[in-house]
Amino acid sequence: MEHAIITTSASGDSNGPPAPIGKLILVASIAAGVQFGWALQLSLLTPYVQTLGVPHTWSSFIWLCGPLSGLLVQPIVGYFSDRCTSRFGRRRPFIVSGALLVAVAVFLIGWAADMGRKFGDLPDKKTKPRAVVMFVLGFWILDVANNTLQGPCRAFLADLSANNHSKISAANGFFSFFMAVGNVLGYAAGSYPKLHKIFPFTQTEACDIYCANLKTCFIFSILFLLILTTIACTIVKETPITKEELEKGGESVPFFGQLCSAVKVLPKPMWLLFLVTALNWIGWFPFLLYDTDWMGREIYGGDPSGSDVQVKLYDQGVSVGSLGLMLYAVILGIMSLAIEPMAKCLGHVKRVWGLGNLVLAICLGLTYVVTKMAEKARGAASLPPPSNIKATAVGLFAAFGIPQAVTFSIPFALASIYSSTAGAGQGLSLGLLNISICIPQMIVSVLVGPLDEAFGGGNIPGFLFGAIASAISDTMSRASTAKVSSIIVGNHWRWQYGRSAVVGAIERATPNSFLPNVLCEDSIRSFCLPLGFFQSRQLGMLFALVLLKLTSIRLFGLNIMFHDGL
Repeated sequence: MEHAIITTSASGDSNGPPAPIGKLILVASIAAGVQFGWALQLSLLTPYVQTLGVPHTWSSFIWLCGPLSGLLVQPIVGYFSDRCTSRFGRRRPFIVSGALLVAVAVFLIGWAADMGRKFGDLPDKKTKPRAVVMFVLGFWILDVANNTLQGPCRAFLADLSANNHSKISAANGFFSFFMAVGNVLGYAAGSYPKLHKIFPFTQTEACDIYCANLKTCFIFSILFLLILTTIACTIVKETPITKEELEKGGESVPFFGQLCSAVKVLPKPMWLLFLVTALNWIGWFPFLLYDTDWMGREIYGGDPSGSDVQVKLYDQGVSVGSLGLMLYAVILGIMSLAIEPMAKCLGHVKRVWGLGNLVLAICLGLTYVVTKMAEKARGAASLPPPSNIKATAVGLFAAFGIPQAVTFSIPFALASIYSSTAGAGQGLSLGLLNISICIPQMIVSVLVGPLDEAFGGGNIPGFLFGAIASAISDTMSRASTAKVSSIIVGNHWRWQYGRSAVVGAIERATPNSFLPNVLCEDSIRSFCLPLGFFQSRQLGMLFALVLLKLTSIRLFGLNIMFHDGL
């Protein structure tokens, strides 16, 4: 039977010096290539698959591959990368393999219509089954590839940081920065309707302008990813580890045994974080699935399988929706820098988390209001919405960046601190975090299509379902999460705690079922470790100017303390 060993650094020596910042930046830059393709997935692929004849009701089932691959692939890849003895290192073989898989997947998705026609799809038929098969195959491979890439990338950064928490913080910040770069580039590319003119060969008899734009976007995506991956994996070296070094590193545990052990040693308050995060993602996923489709259908009144006028309106709406998503990514970055001042102002991180969930619920509820405004303005005519409706819808898209900044920061910040003390390898522990996100996505993928159909079609029923889940997560995060505060202290970060104050606050604020059996000094200290990296305020502010429109989560120090209350 295969066995796993817990290891923490690229060389197998957790006491080695951390890598220089330049190498962290190079590895983190791969996230821009991954997120470029992910942004294209979110903004363009749900509308595209409907042009191939997949009904709106069933399109959400295709997205099951995302949470399934996240649930299974990331922990398994993390497990094998933790114990890989390749001469190229532990993480790089998986990163390169993932990038090559992305290239294969992008080809299958972009050229699905052409291959479907070649294999027998008829142009006058609404449904193109062979094209759908190629698309779904490529879509699933793309999600597996993204998970194969992203997990080892994060683990590689943790390895290079060599348990230096300020370097870990910086690495996570750089990774998030490049995720935001990829988001902005992907949404911007998806919103430009004439991109296909750069590569005229992309438009064929089987592939219209919308399809040609999709091909062109993915060509840029894969070139971008391959260039970044090649540079990072060529310049940043890993010191291979041998089987003998693995055997010296700790007790050998079978894969599922290690998985169960990693779950058992997680502090019990972490389960509350998982639960609130799961509800939060039940709120998010309907919007992420159907955001541009909502703009094309409900706001513009289009239909991808309707008349030529309706198809044109739908395509216009999808393009405007991609523009809204680009603004959403910008607002996300700006809001990310405001999280810590908000935490200081409100007194507790849990209040910021709860507020983010509440804003998400309100935004999802407002989609119903904006839809009714668009329907009233449109009447029976097949006309684009008036400018004020367009502006309101795009503004609502941008507003979703506010709660997304919270979703991308607070849960991941807490989990990244726990990963160093949870008793599992970096790859496996980071894979475990994905479970509380993947399971709700699976639930939504199965339920949201039939739910929309049961209430008359469209996207609003799924959005309102998400609003209810977000409101519940807001209530739970406010009522049940232990009191947690974020404090910024001048140009440096410090933490303080008293064991009695810590335990007392947890006992008062956390239900008994979530109380840890043992609250040791080391676990409290590790929870309170600062996430800040920039000790120079000037350097931090200079970097913040660059990040203002692009970063995904804050880079300034987050000091987290259980205490009697601010």
